[in-house]
Amino acid sequence: MTDLTHLDDEGHARMVDVGVKPMTVREALATGRVRMTVETLKKALDGDNKKGSVRAAAEFAGVMAAKRTAELIPLCHQIPLSSIKLDITADEPASVLVVTARAKTSAQTGVEMEALTAVAVACLTIYDMLKASDRAMVIEGVTLLEKHGGASGDYVRVSAP
Repeated sequence: MTDLTHLDDEGHARMVDVGVKPMTVREALATGRVRMTVETLKKALDGDNKKGSVRAAAEFAGVMAAKRTAELIPLCHQIPLSSIKLDITADEPASVLVVTARAKTSAQTGVEMEALTAVAVACLTIYDMLKASDRAMVIEGVTLLEKHGGASGDYVRVSAP
């Protein structure tokens, strides 16, 4: 079993002390998908939705979520985000909206959780915006694709989610 940094020697949860780590530039890229019917995807892309722009709402929600990650994930550190950018694109043959989020910071700990949280909440927002048309939508593949910076070095996912 590997050592889990968020558990002490007795198995109790703890926030990792990053106080002695140097500040470094860190970046993370995450993705997720919302699979839906062809008709629902068309509504999302055409802006034919009573609640408004699906993309705009999901992008704003993702940015807001990234900024509040430490409030949502109990042992996550508060870090100053220098950038959070969301991109929502359509994979029309698969009838999917693909969400990506790139988060950046200069901090003592990584920014992966902020990128993942942004993606997850953007996907949930897409579901909420379109649920009147398609309650069978599926949120899938929320995945870290890359992380850069910090003592543990770079990580790039080899296989697609």
